[in-house]
Amino acid sequence: MRVYDKEFKEEAIKLSYEVGPTVASNQLGIPSTTLYTWRSQSKQHGSLAFVGSGHPRIDPKTAELKGLEKKIRELESANDILKKALAFFAESQKR
Repeated sequence: MRVYDKEFKEEAIKLSYEVGPTVASNQLGIPSTTLYTWRSQSKQHGSLAFVGSGHPRIDPKTAELKGLEKKIRELESANDILKKALAFFAESQKR
């Protein structure tokens, strides 16, 4: 099984719209069914169609949301540390 990079797939799709899928697949030496699949994926997922092996398709909004949730967890953890430190120093002041 051959593996094609994202740029090759995008150029193949572009060529298939210019000269037709059958002609493009013959010129590129790939099966026409593969080219039809790429075209379908491109229509369905747009710029996220060919993200690569092991990389999930995450739209920008979801990625931003995940980043913000991570930041919240980090800030909550920092707040807990500061609360514990405040309690420790307040206890040492009482003595």
